[in-house]
Amino acid sequence: MANERKTFLIGPISPAADGALYQQIVDQIKREISENRIKPGATLPSFRALAEDLLVSVITVKRAYEELEREGIIFRRQGLGTFVAEHGHDRNREAKLNVAQELFRQAAREAAEAGLKPAEILELAHKAIKGKS
Repeated sequence: MANERKTFLIGPISPAADGALYQQIVDQIKREISENRIKPGATLPSFRALAEDLLVSVITVKRAYEELEREGIIFRRQGLGTFVAEHGHDRNREAKLNVAQELFRQAAREAAEAGLKPAEILELAHKAIKGKS
């Protein structure tokens, strides 16, 4: 078990950072799953172990795990532990895609309301993707 804990690295999380502590944990676990650093079927640390590692309360970790479980990204088995769901990566990717689509819709609407033509909006999107201002 100690070896597993060493390979499970997320953090740091901070009360000074944006978002509640539990949400920071949720976001970091989702990122690790989406970037394939945590694989489907992988065992996650217990509430207590992760709370100790991150220096947060067990309740904070429990809330984060409950959120991830509600989204179908992880699952718990009484007496066995908490695991990444087989389709956790896909569910996480689908949720991120939905957010990205909504943000693009909002951005396109704002650009159109600012008077940009469709070709100009596409050019703006291309620049954003390439990281240019």
